Amino acid sequence: MTLLQATVRPPALVRPPVTVFAHRGASGYRPEHTLAAYELAIRLGADYIEPDLVSTRDGVLVARHENEISGTTDVAAHPEFAGRRTTKIIDGTPISGWFTEDFTLRELRTLRAEERLPGIRPANTRYDGRFEIPTFDQILDLAAREGHRHRRTIGVAPETKHPTYFASIGLPLERPLVRSLRRAGLDSRRAKVVIQSFETGNLRELSRRTRVPLVQLTAASGAPYDLAARGDVRTYADLMSPAGLREIATYAQWLGPAKHSVIPRDPAGRLGRPTSLVTDAHRAGLKVVAYTFRDENQFLPADLRIGTSAAGKGDVFGEMQAFFAAGIDGAFCDHADTARAARDWWRDQGPVHARVTGLTCPDVPQHPNPPQLRARRERRRDPGRRAAVRPQDQRLDASVQGQ
Repeated sequence: MTLLQATVRPPALVRPPVTVFAHRGASGYRPEHTLAAYELAIRLGADYIEPDLVSTRDGVLVARHENEISGTTDVAAHPEFAGRRTTKIIDGTPISGWFTEDFTLRELRTLRAEERLPGIRPANTRYDGRFEIPTFDQILDLAAREGHRHRRTIGVAPETKHPTYFASIGLPLERPLVRSLRRAGLDSRRAKVVIQSFETGNLRELSRRTRVPLVQLTAASGAPYDLAARGDVRTYADLMSPAGLREIATYAQWLGPAKHSVIPRDPAGRLGRPTSLVTDAHRAGLKVVAYTFRDENQFLPADLRIGTSAAGKGDVFGEMQAFFAAGIDGAFCDHADTARAARDWWRDQGPVHARVTGLTCPDVPQHPNPPQLRARRERRRDPGRRAAVRPQDQRLDASVQGQ
């Protein structure tokens, strides 16, 4: 029996309704944090779309992974902004480049998004220069419009980026965030909205300002910057202790740990055994959403990679299966169709095949299911032998067979 097999509980015991969060939109297929990425994620079946929020100079919330934008926009190609390149201390670390807080919204709208990981996702670079930087209000409008079109409620999971830093320069993120939610009629516990942060103080403030659920994000190492900035020695590890989780539960409803905190990897990079974190969080009354699931080998455990290319697609189904068995309630993912296929297979516990429907995007690839992946490995080990794959395991819904 393999370690992965030992990790998976019997089918009769596990049918979790795992929530699929589209990490920065369909960032595996489009440049992240663009309306095109969010719209595609919705078509691929995501339950929530996830924008990271930073501020412009005039106090407008926009979606970028970081406030430094040289890696996700074409700002370096704009000579009119060359003089704005600078170095700043962000959360205690010197960062050089161009920063959203030095641009008005009008100026940012002259820039275009670019793929952040061109070496791993070269196909996404064909979209470079095509999409604007969206505002949070535009994203909320998109979710409402697409929800009406698809006849389902699309969730939105904004993350506040560097809230201590933005507050220090007079551009706090919390007030405009709550204002936008109220304007959209989404400031209620019934709204399909969750707000995230790696810091603790702004989540405590938000728990007093808004009714929507909150997600305390944690990292596998380090500490929340707001705690470090005021001399508090607590680390993320302390927050993830049973006592720390009980404290989090006084202001948040979700815990958002890195995958390594749920199932660490061994020294060889292989998937290890689950920690007690999910169980401890559930005991504290918290749901758990882990980050980030990606299809490419570069991001997968060594024993779940297929081939030698870092950009090649590996057995992410096997990885997600192990995390579902560990009891997570949600998953941040760059490929929403993969996550939904894995979730639906795990939920149904039947013949293993993707059951994603309604997809019409021509560049969403076919996803091999777990038996197909095992058969592929067998053929590589013994090219003269064909591993048996049942006909029902070979079927994928035609709607995901885009290439």
